[in-house]
Amino acid sequence: MAAPKVEVGSAEWWRDRLYEELSERRKYADVMRCYYSGDHPLAKLTDKAREGFQRLLRQSRSNYVGLVVDATAERIQVDGVRIGGEEVGDEEAWRIWQANNLDADSDLITTEAVKCSRSFMLVAPNPDDATTPFVTGEDMTQAIVAYVPGSRRERAAGLKSWVDDWTGELMATVYMPNAIYKFKAPMPTKGMVGKPKWVTREIESEPWPAPNPLGVVPLVEVPNRPDLLGNAMSEIEDVLDIQDRINKTIIDRMMAQEFAAFRQRWMTGYEVPTNEAGQPIEPFKAAVDRLWVIEDENVKIGEFQATDISPYLRAVEADVKDMAARTRTPSQYLLGAMVNISGDALKAAESGLVSKVKQRQRPFGEAIEEVVRLYLRAAGDTRDLSAIEVIWHNPEFRTEGELVDALLKMSTLGVPHEALWERWGASQTEISMWREQRDQAAQRIVAGDIAALYGTKPPMTEAEDGEAAG
Repeated sequence: MAAPKVEVGSAEWWRDRLYEELSERRKYADVMRCYYSGDHPLAKLTDKAREGFQRLLRQSRSNYVGLVVDATAERIQVDGVRIGGEEVGDEEAWRIWQANNLDADSDLITTEAVKCSRSFMLVAPNPDDATTPFVTGEDMTQAIVAYVPGSRRERAAGLKSWVDDWTGELMATVYMPNAIYKFKAPMPTKGMVGKPKWVTREIESEPWPAPNPLGVVPLVEVPNRPDLLGNAMSEIEDVLDIQDRINKTIIDRMMAQEFAAFRQRWMTGYEVPTNEAGQPIEPFKAAVDRLWVIEDENVKIGEFQATDISPYLRAVEADVKDMAARTRTPSQYLLGAMVNISGDALKAAESGLVSKVKQRQRPFGEAIEEVVRLYLRAAGDTRDLSAIEVIWHNPEFRTEGELVDALLKMSTLGVPHEALWERWGASQTEISMWREQRDQAAQRIVAGDIAALYGTKPPMTEAEDGEAAG
């Protein structure tokens, strides 16, 4: 019996279409995660050789691509959100951000995007506190978004699919601008073919489908290295071959160390003694306190040269430099070599990484701005939210002296204190507190408290207190 035809554009149609595409994306994400964690594919061996060389193969994996991801992700940090023409970050937007632990989870979201090409953020109303909507990070193996044809920003539908840890069932939620549809299906067994057998998943005291009060798809994609066709790319996708080359060179070096690094000796003209059974007896034992003595003057002894492993080391270094150049990762991060490097040279070496991080921040920022717009609207904010800007932590590392000197020079140009504090790296909470303290000091000065110009007066000693009393 043929399955009933699903109407194009319906919740069931989006569910099946997006679930199929999500299944394909999971394969890509699994590869990137394995490489990032150092679980690189091992070389294929014959059954006879597998047991003997498996240990060497496991030890040959040196995880450079993981360093590439971490070097990029660790410099992408959200410090706040600015709305409209505000001088500093918006307190209400940051309150909701922190209430959802996004000051920590945002690192996970951006790291997953850098590692696997994309991640997602989901906004949902909070039934217990309407002023603080829920905002969660979603993994690319569980979430996917489809866009309106011809647009890379207007979301037509979204899907979140996962396995329920308690029931073992496969869950799916389809997000559409007007409603939210929930489904479930038995977990597919091994060897099972075909689509999951979906049925509606009804929640007590909730209609099916559930209304979508936001009026738009609340699932937002956070893409890494997006293109005009809507694709995204992992930071390490195009250097996996280099990582494989490095692993191949390392296993060759370890094979040489295992079987050809020890200097083998040879001997001619010597008759090897045997025991009563005719088996050869080892006549010499090498040790630091032993001497070999051979009375026969016709015996000659020599040794073969050990294999030189320096070509293997140079080959690995060349591949690592190739990876560093392709990913714009400072070579000292990957090679660990940094000797007598000046501050200017170090800054120049990191300029490519800093530029790359700033480039990655732009698509991340667009996604985060959309999320902030959604959760402020869900919280009932009636302000004009068309102009939202993410405040990023400065990805450039500077010494404290260099930074203070630069800020002092900027202050002579009339740059506001709030902007200088932001450049210093203060959090939005610190900036708000400093601004309040500055305003309070200004009010005391206006009221005639001249001491406010110089800060809090230190307490007097007993002697000084006595003199003042006299």
